[in-house]
Amino acid sequence: MSAVDPLTELDNIISRSRAAQARYEAQGSQARYNRAAKAVAWAIMEPSRNLALAELAVQTTGLGNVDDKVTKNHRKTLGVMRDIEHAVTYGVISDDQSTGITEIARPMGVVGAIVPSTNPAATPANNIINAIKCGNSIIVAPSPKGVASCEALLGYIHAEFAKSGEDPDLVQMIPPPGSKEKTHALMQGCDKIICTGSQNNVHRAQTAGTPAVAVGAGNATVIVDETADLLAAAEKIRASKCFDNATSCSSENAVVVIDAVYDAFVAAMAKTGGAVIDDETAVVSALWPDGHLNREVIAQDADKMIAALGLSELVAEGTEYVAVRTNGIGPDYPLSGEKLSRVLALYRAANFDAAVQTTLAIQRHQGAGHSVGLHSSDDARAMILAQTIPTSRVIVNQAHTFATGGSFTNGMPFSLSMGCGSWGGNVTHENLHWRHFLQSTKIVREIPSREPSLETIFSDYWDEVGK
Repeated sequence: MSAVDPLTELDNIISRSRAAQARYEAQGSQARYNRAAKAVAWAIMEPSRNLALAELAVQTTGLGNVDDKVTKNHRKTLGVMRDIEHAVTYGVISDDQSTGITEIARPMGVVGAIVPSTNPAATPANNIINAIKCGNSIIVAPSPKGVASCEALLGYIHAEFAKSGEDPDLVQMIPPPGSKEKTHALMQGCDKIICTGSQNNVHRAQTAGTPAVAVGAGNATVIVDETADLLAAAEKIRASKCFDNATSCSSENAVVVIDAVYDAFVAAMAKTGGAVIDDETAVVSALWPDGHLNREVIAQDADKMIAALGLSELVAEGTEYVAVRTNGIGPDYPLSGEKLSRVLALYRAANFDAAVQTTLAIQRHQGAGHSVGLHSSDDARAMILAQTIPTSRVIVNQAHTFATGGSFTNGMPFSLSMGCGSWGGNVTHENLHWRHFLQSTKIVREIPSREPSLETIFSDYWDEVGK
């Protein structure tokens, strides 16, 4: 028997997904959507399965570490479930007598989710929960290294679905092996694209001809000013930078320190596991040996990363990350970009105004629209950053990785995908959340006229400049 053509197989999957979604919507209810979303969440959060997924992810991708992936799988999923707990995604969303408008929740249809190898279980689970909660079906396209984790996750989801008789065709994936052709075919065949991952995938998603929500590149820059609690700032940066071996797009990549506290902050970093390196050239040569990031450094544990950079004899025992002194920004200075490793670029600024200009230059080079951070006791400075930097988020006195994508101690929606607005070439500047998986139909009824007079609209303008 001849093998089935891969694209024909994908067409069959899309057809099954579309049929399953139509049944899910026609026979839907808020209770059903809620139950199915909880099934997906428990599929990844159940402790033994969470651990198995974390171990498999590290084993097959070579990125991150097991303990942090267990934490990420649990907390990100729990946070998403908190965010959607009371969300109305079926039936009447609102009924406003004053406007005569009744709004009805409607699914997008078949969602195609492109997900990265850095979070091969947490990101697809996040997308699947949001899609299912909103009445959609979903097909996941994992990166090649993320296939095993995705297959295992879907197996757990289908096992949970079986408990309540839910349709397994609601959650499917591109059949392995993955390819650009299959991913492109999914992008063209689905109703809504959700894309997190490489900028090549983001570009393809945004040019596929299907409505797409894609996210921009991270390159978080954080300012430490002269009013900051230096030891607290250093500890938060360490915890954030080292979490899951810096696989997060929200991991700090550059720290800009005000001159007045520069030496004291370097001392605080040393106390909290950081080592400052002066030889920028040697680190750059080891981190980009052939013009590409060194795979022996990317998202590795500290000891492996330090050895691969040739720094074992230069840093103290117990060093968890390195901060490399630099002042260059732009294509000729790769340390000013995203490094996907426990490596920070360390900049020195004469004052806060100079720090803002350094941050602005870094964001214009890479990461515009994503996020910047500030460690300071002067709250007015956060407003300066918000009005000056092309960024969607200013994270104040928090560990950047934990705060940007939602935290139980801030008000951001839990997400593993951060929109970067027009600055990052994205359609949204928000954290990707359930509203991006839902559309609506409005019933519009006639109401008494509300036409204003010209005087009501223009009287203040006429008073100011004349008719």
